[in-house]
Amino acid sequence: MKILAGAVRHAILLTTGSLVLAPFVWMVSLSLKPPAELFSSSFTLLPQHWFAVENYARALTEAPLPRYMLNGVIVCAAILLLQIMICAPAAYALAKVRFAGRQVMFGFVLIGLLIPHQVLALPLFILCYGLGIFNTYAALIFPFVVSPFGIFLFRQFFMSIPDDIVHAARLDGLSELSIVWRIMLPMSLPAVLAFSIVSVVSHWNDLFWPLLVVRSQEFMPPSLGIVTFANAEAGNDYGPLMAGATVVVAPLVISFLAAQRWFIEGLTAGSIK
Repeated sequence: MKILAGAVRHAILLTTGSLVLAPFVWMVSLSLKPPAELFSSSFTLLPQHWFAVENYARALTEAPLPRYMLNGVIVCAAILLLQIMICAPAAYALAKVRFAGRQVMFGFVLIGLLIPHQVLALPLFILCYGLGIFNTYAALIFPFVVSPFGIFLFRQFFMSIPDDIVHAARLDGLSELSIVWRIMLPMSLPAVLAFSIVSVVSHWNDLFWPLLVVRSQEFMPPSLGIVTFANAEAGNDYGPLMAGATVVVAPLVISFLAAQRWFIEGLTAGSIK
């Protein structure tokens, strides 16, 4: 029975994994093909005539794709840094500091996890308009500096760290913020890496919010830049469009493969206690 259950489990995993990977494999395949083979009646993953150089050259030259990538790095790095600076102390207070209303505050964090960001789009749009930050990096960064998921994840991981370590640090004269940055975060590196991957992937791929607040190519992140490239340059020539999409997705895939062990550990070691 155990062998049968294991075989069924692996069959389900392989099937669902194949369904998830199929669009990415097809995207890479189309990025290698000439226009004549994109809608061929015969199904082939590899092209009969390789057109990779032409497609990727067009994707990198006919649209400012490197600029879009740089914008994505700037926006994602700034959001991640600010999120950690805000979420880590908040999570530490909820996990290790005794104060009235702590559970109520944690309840608000859980409520924040349930609210989709699109629900807050209108008030955030009005706020950004009032601040006059449309079409700037600030408009892409400001609405995401507080992450309920980050507070929840760090809080759960901090709860797994013994209180004796915190008490010893206090006896040594460390302030609460020093405990956060010098003790709690270094001991929670898997959680930091897991949250970093989740944050970067979500904001690197975000199209909804940039579509509302950015008009200039100077500030467009990769997701919005690819849409603009599809409308303005690629047209019905999907080879360069798929090449551009592959270039945009590749850093995320490489980063996840490099850090997947720490990602899984960070999500499971403390966050489900």
